[in-house]
Amino acid sequence: MTDEIANSFMLWPLLVFLLAAVVLVIVMIGLSAVLGQRHKERTTDDPYESGIIPTGSARIRFDVKFYLMAVFFVIFDLEAVFIFAWAVAARRLGWVAYAEILIFVGFLFLALFYLWRVGALDWGTAKHRRKEPLDSLE
Repeated sequence: MTDEIANSFMLWPLLVFLLAAVVLVIVMIGLSAVLGQRHKERTTDDPYESGIIPTGSARIRFDVKFYLMAVFFVIFDLEAVFIFAWAVAARRLGWVAYAEILIFVGFLFLALFYLWRVGALDWGTAKHRRKEPLDSLE
C-alpha cells in the first residue's frame, strides 16, 4: 500500500509538467489569434525567397542522379557514425573489434568501388561514360 502511494508521489512532477506544457501551448495559440495581424495583400501568399522575387514553378523534375547521390551520401555518412562510435571505444574493445572494423571498412570500399565501376558516381554526359558492360571486369 505504501509503495503505491510512493509511486503516485513520483508521478506528480510529470503530470504538472505535461499540464504546464498544454496550458502554455493553448495560451500561445490563443494570444496569437487575438493579437496577430490579419491582412490580405497580393503578395501575402507568395513564398519568401530571401528578398528575391520567385520565378517559375517549384515543381521541376530533377535528374535521378541527384537522388542517387543523396542516398549514397546518407549511406556512407551513416557508416561514418558507426566508425566514430567504434573509435570512441576502440581501446576497450580490443583486437577482435579492430579486425571487425577493418572488415567493415573493407566492405565500404568494395561498395564504393562497385558504385564507381557501374558509373553511379559519374556526373558527366552519357557519351563520356563507360561503354563496356560490367561483365568485362572478370
